[in-house]
Amino acid sequence: MEAWLALIRDIGFPIAVTFYLLHRVEGKLNQLIESIHALPDRLK
Repeated sequence: MEAWLALIRDIGFPIAVTFYLLHRVEGKLNQLIESIHALPDRLK
């Protein structure tokens, strides 16, 4: 049981940080995609 707790403690935190960072990057990518789609209209 202690081995499982150590595994979760050692691996769980990096996984949580990775998901948090991926979530932030996804939002930035969505903004970038919207800007790229709007670019042709703004150039007219």
